[in-house]
Amino acid sequence: MLAKSILQPALSIPLRQYAVAVGFGAGTFVLLGTVAALWKNPLFIRMMPPTGFEIALLLAQSVLVGAYMAAPAAACSTRTASIGNVLSFLGIACPICNKLLVLALGPALLMQYFEPIRLYVGIIGVGLVAFALWRKTSSLRLQ
Repeated sequence: MLAKSILQPALSIPLRQYAVAVGFGAGTFVLLGTVAALWKNPLFIRMMPPTGFEIALLLAQSVLVGAYMAAPAAACSTRTASIGNVLSFLGIACPICNKLLVLALGPALLMQYFEPIRLYVGIIGVGLVAFALWRKTSSLRLQ
């Protein structure tokens, strides 16, 4: 009985929303992972090797983006999700490869100040997308 009450909301979601979630999640994983050069590809070259947390952050971000895009729109939490996506990308991307950051701060400042906090920037980004998803789905429950 308890399992049925827990699974009931998931079972009432149309198959189309699951397809949207999987599509957006997989697209986010492939697109951001390729742009951040987390795997070898002919389009982008990473100057610094990945440290290990980038794939986990990318996977968490992809799942959250998929769930966020599949949730019905009832509340406007797009700005929070957008900021979270940008911060998450900055957390997984190579700081030296990011031309905008190099232009704004210079490579020495990036390595001295941004590289030590890059993991936390990514975690904050994932947290903001999770918060946006929670806000979006909690407003649906209140209606």
